[in-house]
Amino acid sequence: MTRIKRGVAAHKRRKNLLKRAKGFDNRRSTNFVAAREALLHADTYAYRDRRNKKRDFRALWLIRVNAALRENGLTWSKFAGKLKKEGITVNRKMLAELAVKHPEIFDKMAVSLK
Repeated sequence: MTRIKRGVAAHKRRKNLLKRAKGFDNRRSTNFVAAREALLHADTYAYRDRRNKKRDFRALWLIRVNAALRENGLTWSKFAGKLKKEGITVNRKMLAELAVKHPEIFDKMAVSLK
């Protein structure tokens, strides 16, 4: 009967975990226990922020569109109401793209709905 030595598997597991912690500060990138703890938090934040990213971008688009609209004497709420009334369906992302990359087209659109 031979005994099973687990050194190779344990070493591989630790090495992979430390590879994931590469770039962390100080002990968190070199010490297994600290790295494991740091990665638990990092994974939690990554999961949470994949959802928050959608919220953040939507807010950014609204800020950009509202800023462009205020230059034309409108606000987002009034503009959104007029878009809905006219039956124009364009999402916030596309409106923000227009406002940033093609301001002359966006201005025409805002003035025509004023």
